[in-house]
Amino acid sequence: MNPWIWLGLAGCFEIGFTTFMKLSDGFSKWPYTIAFAVCAIASFGLLNKSIAVIPLGTAYAVWTGIGAFGTALVGIFVFKDPSNSWRLLFLTMLIVSLVGLKAVSADKA
Repeated sequence: MNPWIWLGLAGCFEIGFTTFMKLSDGFSKWPYTIAFAVCAIASFGLLNKSIAVIPLGTAYAVWTGIGAFGTALVGIFVFKDPSNSWRLLFLTMLIVSLVGLKAVSADKA
């Protein structure tokens, strides 16, 4: 499988582990705590697999960017975090930056 797909999935699992961390209420709700652990292990495992091909700095920036963008959207749509034009502009700029990193990446894939 393409390492960029692994990296994208790792970012998605990062969104999962941050969401379940919030839902776990300080790791006091076991089902959410277990879901957090599963997502965290999957996220780090897929990130580890992707850095065999994608440069570490690029992979880490993309992984955290996907997680930050997705978690911000979960916050807005699920947890009713505030959203305004500036916040949405900067989230959009984050995605543009991630696409740019992919475009200039010198990986072997």
